[in-house]
Amino acid sequence: MHAAVIQAPDATPVYRDHPDPAPRHADELVVEVLAAGLHHLTRGKATGAHYSGDGVYPLVPGVDGVVRDEEGNVRYVVLDDTPLGTFADRTLIDPRRSVILPGDIDPVRIAAAMNPAMSSWVALRRRIDFHAGQRVLVLGATGNAGRMAVQIAKLFGAARVLAAGRDTTRLKALTELGADETITFDQVARAADVDVVIDYVWGEPAAGAMIPMLTARADRAAPLTWIQIGSMAGPAAPIPSVALRSARLRIVGSGIGSVPARDFLAELPELASAVATGAIDVRARAVPLAEVARAWTAGTDERVVLVP
Repeated sequence: MHAAVIQAPDATPVYRDHPDPAPRHADELVVEVLAAGLHHLTRGKATGAHYSGDGVYPLVPGVDGVVRDEEGNVRYVVLDDTPLGTFADRTLIDPRRSVILPGDIDPVRIAAAMNPAMSSWVALRRRIDFHAGQRVLVLGATGNAGRMAVQIAKLFGAARVLAAGRDTTRLKALTELGADETITFDQVARAADVDVVIDYVWGEPAAGAMIPMLTARADRAAPLTWIQIGSMAGPAAPIPSVALRSARLRIVGSGIGSVPARDFLAELPELASAVATGAIDVRARAVPLAEVARAWTAGTDERVVLVP
């Protein structure tokens, strides 16, 4: 078979022949890969930039995907740590880490959406006690995951969703996806009275947003939960101590480790249904796996999905 292989953290994947997978224990299945998303997590684990990477090379990247098993079932699967990911013609899966999909589903759409959508979906369902009627600010709303977070917050009954980012053109498009208001980072005081912040940015911008928001809150004793998910602006944020003392601010993280694997898996069926039925808008671009080297470094507004 063929697969994309990375030899070192700073290497680009190479499309080449690769040994066929063989089950290592009774719980594993050999499956045909139909589509696999090129996610930030995929790159991060493969290069060692993400904290969950194990630093073992060579490896075939790919953390999830849509596959077909030997019985013809189409599944969305999340892989455990493995040197044989989904950027291959075939891979190994634990069926307990998958959900069976309708046979007529679009594999590219599912592969593009599940990973970025899962970040905010799981954060609101498993990390905090979110309920309908709350107000939400999405920091970094113009990326794929941020766009989906706007939609998911609305899907879960948010009374008001504010979308914050730097690109004003991309921000304008978010009103069609459910954003009640779009703001830039220097306008965050307008989001002062939200109940929840979904943060894909972190770094200096997140720290700089806290004081204006907290200062402008009508009631500083009202709870504000800040969910840290991504760190596009930097891995560390210099949070002023006064931010933690002067308001009822709670900062939590959501990701691999803080959310048990069983919780992620429990949310897969409903999330897959939401994506399949069009409740979440998806921007995807299918690229042949053979072109993985070009796709690995190419910039695009769409989620790249590799198709063997």
